[in-house]
Amino acid sequence: MTLQQEIIEKLGVKPTIDVDEEIGRRVKFLKDYVVQAGATGLLIAISGGLDSAVAVGLCKLATDELSQETGKEYITLGVFQPYGEQEDIHHSYEVAEAFKLTHKVETNIEDAVDEIALETEQAFKSLQIHRHISRGGKGNVKARTRMVVQYALAFDLNLLVVGTDHASEALTGFYTKWGDGAVDITPLSTLNKRQIKELARRLGVPVSIIDKAPTAGLWPGQTDEDELGVTYEDNSSYLEGKDIAPQARENLEKRYKSTQHKRQPIPGI
Repeated sequence: MTLQQEIIEKLGVKPTIDVDEEIGRRVKFLKDYVVQAGATGLLIAISGGLDSAVAVGLCKLATDELSQETGKEYITLGVFQPYGEQEDIHHSYEVAEAFKLTHKVETNIEDAVDEIALETEQAFKSLQIHRHISRGGKGNVKARTRMVVQYALAFDLNLLVVGTDHASEALTGFYTKWGDGAVDITPLSTLNKRQIKELARRLGVPVSIIDKAPTAGLWPGQTDEDELGVTYEDNSSYLEGKDIAPQARENLEKRYKSTQHKRQPIPGI
């Protein structure tokens, strides 16, 4: 078995999908988990990007169906979490409007993140280390702060926190450990980016969201493909078992190997 075949098997990606079947299977997955957990619904952070938009669509279908089937109210809570002024925050609200979310809230993380960054720099000084927190370090603080707020809301509202991680991100380890990777349930985990776009079109995600450049939004101007040095087209083709350029293959497999710790349980002895 080649490394590519091993990765595909571990991440569970299909070479082709039936879009309607995948939507139905994932909505059922969400419904079953909510009932099993005794929760009152789902919480999903809406970044304004493709992955969270598709997750919102699946969550809303799941909670609407549960409400209709049981006669009890189940909700999908959409949470907008800008850091200060977010240039594309209108996309988050556009997604909420497209899926008719009646439960939504904005929680700005700027003050909390800046305070954590300040305390970190004070710690550096105490250690006689003369430096500021790095851009990447602060980016991770943003991702983890967002999750702290989400879980604070979810705890008191008895909601499950939904993640947007998927196979294309898992392949490269392109998510923050204990940040956006710290969730209760991930309905997109066996899909690659190309397949997520297929679901997006069927679910009715706005075209402006489908066509925008993927970004984690951790600092101004950041895009996933620039940071990774490989396109999501090559990433998706690799996960579908197709041949891609040797340089792109080497990039993806190197990243997969170096980020194993993100996909494994905490080691112990």
